[in-house]
Amino acid sequence: MRVSKADGSQILDLQRDALLKEGVLPGQLYEDFASGKNDDRQGLAACLKALREGDTLVVWKLDRLGRNLRHLVNTVYDLSGKGIGFKVLAGQGAQIDTTTFQGKLVFGIFAALAEFERDLISERTIAGLASARARGRNGGAPYKMTPAKLRLAMASMGRRETKVGDLCKELGVTRQTLYRHIAPDGVLREDGEKLLKKP
Repeated sequence: MRVSKADGSQILDLQRDALLKEGVLPGQLYEDFASGKNDDRQGLAACLKALREGDTLVVWKLDRLGRNLRHLVNTVYDLSGKGIGFKVLAGQGAQIDTTTFQGKLVFGIFAALAEFERDLISERTIAGLASARARGRNGGAPYKMTPAKLRLAMASMGRRETKVGDLCKELGVTRQTLYRHIAPDGVLREDGEKLLKKP
């Protein structure tokens, strides 16, 4: 069971009644007061951990389980791999019951749609990056390491008293990024040389 707000404005009664009517035991009900977009939902994590082969995860509506179609499909695939069923009681996807042949067929259609959505996103991303490059722009996140930061790192890394953790914090880069550009003795590495040669 899940509602988005924990302030009392949303209640779980409707979901609880439906699950109990379906035969779920009161001690096997799990609840979350959090947005479906959150990854770290304690109730869901506890529920998934408690499930064993031969069990069936039952939700009132499909959106009570997951953030998006891809997340739902991945979760249900994981469950299927462990011999755990999945059943939706109401709303969109109420025909899903992976313990039955028809339910597996419906879920297969959902899975195909998720795959299609993933391919579309990938296709759009590749096209967008190609378009940006054609206009002289590179896609992706901006580099954390800059020539100015690199020069400061070169001056600092040669000193024995320099603490790498403090230096990384000051520069706003990870150790991995720092060591990719510069050696512990302050000597430039290949990535560092490339960065300083950039116009």
